[in-house]
Amino acid sequence: MNTLILCVGLGLFCLVAELINIRKLLLPILLVGLGVLFVFTLTTWGTELPPSIWGFSMETMIRFDNFSIAFSALAIFITALVFMLAIDYYKTEENHITDYASILMFTLTGALVLFSYWNMAMLYLGIEIVSISMYIMAGSRKFDTRSNEAGFKYFLMGAFASGFLLMGIAMVYGATGSFVIEEIALYANGGNLSPLFITGLVLILIAFFFKVSAVPFHFWSPDVYEGSPALVTAFMSTLVKITMFGAFYRLLSLAFPGAISEVYTILFIVATLTMSLGNLIAITQVSFKRILAYSGISHAGYMLIAIMAIPVDSSAALFYYTISYAIAGVGIFAAAIPVFFFMNNEKVEAFNGLGKKNPALAFIITILMLSMAGIPPFAGFLAKYYVFSKAVEFNLYAITIIAIINSIIGVYYYFKVILAMYTQEPDGIEVKPTTLYWTVAIACALLVIVIGILPNTLMGLMS
Repeated sequence: MNTLILCVGLGLFCLVAELINIRKLLLPILLVGLGVLFVFTLTTWGTELPPSIWGFSMETMIRFDNFSIAFSALAIFITALVFMLAIDYYKTEENHITDYASILMFTLTGALVLFSYWNMAMLYLGIEIVSISMYIMAGSRKFDTRSNEAGFKYFLMGAFASGFLLMGIAMVYGATGSFVIEEIALYANGGNLSPLFITGLVLILIAFFFKVSAVPFHFWSPDVYEGSPALVTAFMSTLVKITMFGAFYRLLSLAFPGAISEVYTILFIVATLTMSLGNLIAITQVSFKRILAYSGISHAGYMLIAIMAIPVDSSAALFYYTISYAIAGVGIFAAAIPVFFFMNNEKVEAFNGLGKKNPALAFIITILMLSMAGIPPFAGFLAKYYVFSKAVEFNLYAITIIAIINSIIGVYYYFKVILAMYTQEPDGIEVKPTTLYWTVAIACALLVIVIGILPNTLMGLMS
């Protein structure tokens, strides 16, 4: 609970920083604060004391366990990496830096709520905190038509998803008489589920499919990713996605364990379409950000397999997958944003000849792309292996075969960027990332290698 309070305090500090005029020091102070928050979160490992605020019990609203602590630590780490990039990314927008920083911190606050909620009301509040913050950030460049379009589309689609979620929660409450997770689970495990309950569960699933950009509720994702500022896209495609999957897994594993069999057909169809369409459409894209958007859609399909394998406890596999995906995603943007800036182009052709112009940067992008593609020995390979293993353990053979075929297809569009860097001729424009961009990109590349070689520590966190 103290972690959540401290995170809110950092967000409020960003607003106060505007009044005392310390904009230039704000992001370094926040990095230190996030470091303290990360360490503090890890120190709570293994402790499951009833949460309270100033003596008032919160145990029916929020619960902390190793699952929530592990995902919270990951979210804090990813946020810290993004803030490192923000120091240079927003250096020409000092007048707005306190606004941006506070919104990103409140997004992290919503993520922490979604990793530890114990009540459907807290689930809704967490989703809205994250979503509203991202609506603002997607449209934060008010004089950029694409950013305006991205913010507006994201808001409209998010509003529909929130409507589905609220209606689903209301129906589940009507069937169970409670918003508390454990009481809903008692009803779900009792058998003889009412049509009202099943309908509510399906509506909640639809809402989450929107949030994780799963097919056929993915239409907003490519346009929003392409139109948003690149750093916002990095934050959205990593932190927000892993947050929604963490919340999704927590909901189905704790509140609806006895009802998952009722919606397996839906999960199977959506996972299959998400993997297949995400990969096939990505092949045709020429915009780098749209490639990553459709790549994110396909990865959502793989993570949905972990959701389907909940009965055999796939939490460790999902956690490992989110780590490998998020770190590679942030690293790719840390390397790509300087390319976008110097080339004034966000298409794949902007990377032409990068292997000759800046071999080190091209090498880092190659490592991160190979990890995303699931090529050994990088973390992305083992991430898929662990998810597929859990699927096989639960006898989900058909979806596993489909996923393996899609993994092979997905290699093509990742290599499209790699081939552009090493087989195309350079145009003479130099790409020189700043120290912070180098630091984040190198750190992420090293992490996907180390995590890929030594996975056991992370896999053991959920045991």
